[in-house]
Amino acid sequence: MIGWPVELRDDTVFGPVVLRPLRRTDGRAWARLRATNRDWLEPWEATTPLGHVQAPPTFHGYVRSLTAQARAGSALPFAIEHNDELVGQLTVSGIMYGSACSASLGYWVSQHVAGRGIVPTAVALAIDHCFAEVGLHRMEINIRPENAASLRVVAKLGLRDEGVRERYLHIQGQWCDHRTFAVTTEDVPDGLLARWQRTREAMQ
Repeated sequence: MIGWPVELRDDTVFGPVVLRPLRRTDGRAWARLRATNRDWLEPWEATTPLGHVQAPPTFHGYVRSLTAQARAGSALPFAIEHNDELVGQLTVSGIMYGSACSASLGYWVSQHVAGRGIVPTAVALAIDHCFAEVGLHRMEINIRPENAASLRVVAKLGLRDEGVRERYLHIQGQWCDHRTFAVTTEDVPDGLLARWQRTREAMQ
C-alpha cells in the first residue's frame, strides 16, 4: 500500500535525479518552468471538453489536492529534481488494487533538460517503487503517436508497445489517439532501474 510522503533517488553520472512531493514553496519555480515551456508542453497535455471547463486552482490548492490524492492512495504525485533544480513532474494515477493491481504514469519535463536520461531514470524509479513497495503488478504509459520525445523514453526503457487507443484523451479541443506502453513485474525481475542502467552504460 502507499506510504506518503515518499522520496526516491538515483545518483547518475549526469547528476542526481530525485522524485519527491511537490511543495507549496515550489510555486514560483513551478510557474516559471511552466511559462518557459508552454509551447513545448501544450501539444501533449490533456484538456477538458467544452462545457466542462473548471477554473484552475491556485498553486497552493493544486498541491493540497495532490497531497489528498496521495494520502487517499489513488495517486503518487512527484516533483522531478535534477541537481537540486525542479525540472518537471511525474504522476502515478488511477491506482487500482484487487484483481488489477495496476496504474498509469504520466510526466512532463523542461525542454532544457530533455534528452539527458532524466525522465527514463525518474520513470524507472517510480515504477520500481510501485512494484516493490506499493504492490502493483502492471504499469502503463499512454503517449500521443506524434510525441517523439516521449516515445524515445519508453524505447530506452524497453516498455512493451500494446497498440493504439483511438480517441483516448481530449487534447487541445479534440479527442486524440494514444499508443499504450506497459510493463509488468514479470518483465523486470531485477527492477526497471537496473535494466535502464545497463542500457545507459551500453549507450555511453
